[in-house]
Amino acid sequence: MKNSKIFHLSHTDLDGYSCQFLTKHLPNETSFYNANYGAEVKQTLEAMLEDITKCSGEILLLVSDLNLNMEEAKWLDEQVNKLRSGARSIELVLLDHHISGEECAKKFKWYYLDVARCATKIVYDWLRENFSFDEPSWMRPFVDVVNAVDLWKIEESENFEYGKVCMRLVSEARELNKIMFASEDSLYKLHLLAGSLEYLGVKNAPILLDDNIHRLKKSFFVRDENNTLDNLSSSYIVELFGRDMSQKTIYYRGYKGYLGYMVGNSSILGNAFLKRYSEYDFYVDVSSKGTMSLRADNRVSVALISKEWCGGGGHANAAGGRIVGFKEQFRYDKVKEQIEKLIAQRESLAGELASRE
Repeated sequence: MKNSKIFHLSHTDLDGYSCQFLTKHLPNETSFYNANYGAEVKQTLEAMLEDITKCSGEILLLVSDLNLNMEEAKWLDEQVNKLRSGARSIELVLLDHHISGEECAKKFKWYYLDVARCATKIVYDWLRENFSFDEPSWMRPFVDVVNAVDLWKIEESENFEYGKVCMRLVSEARELNKIMFASEDSLYKLHLLAGSLEYLGVKNAPILLDDNIHRLKKSFFVRDENNTLDNLSSSYIVELFGRDMSQKTIYYRGYKGYLGYMVGNSSILGNAFLKRYSEYDFYVDVSSKGTMSLRADNRVSVALISKEWCGGGGHANAAGGRIVGFKEQFRYDKVKEQIEKLIAQRESLAGELASRE
């Protein structure tokens, strides 16, 4: 595993991101993925496997702080074995502490379960056994903090109180969408954890960290000059919109649009995007439930688009609606497939109506 490219999937809480905060300090090239439970786990694993097929050399597929159900575990085992049968060098390791994974742990050798330690501590001990790296002085104390709060060890008051603030540091870092901007969202949360180390072991550490959460957040987004967190993060997101335009562009009746998914704040972000990228005619953001927010800048009526797409409405430059039958997805490409299918149906219907007139 010394020279392996690591693909690391972990949970979306403090324990999950802390596992990745540790692997980030290995010399290995590492790609991070995060998922909550339910359909999100398998869809994220599917994306990981697709990325793995594009890589050569030794691969380590590492899963932490997530227990798989038996169906998911069997499927993953089969997929990895298929890759191995194609002469791929891939090792699968799952490190977890949830008792609900006990059945899978008994069946699969790659499924390691220990309910006495948090996932971060399990990963820490496993890394020390299997990798050679220069361990920084903060690592063990940080692991102890996560272990104390994740296992709710109130008696370890100093670590427990500090861990509570770290927990909120991660859970309230909602400025970026982890489906649209997975890599950046991961970097953001790891940046915040790195910033928390400034107060680790210092007197009144929980209070000091609590006082400085806002500053730590802004430090990730600030570029040339300081501003409010809202303005800094909005500017950053619009830059990301521009970077990913080729994958996020849709067309309707000859108009060019940008498709967002679960981004939110459409009035600010949609209008900022359209001002900056004038080649676009409209912007649409779709929620996990299929609710749409559309924005335009006097080049097309989004009220008409919303009406034609889903019977919605609004104003020429700001409209909304809800797509009946929309299926929540945890991969952007699956969302885009649904929207492009909807567009094709509406354009086909419009063509049929026009031919009858």
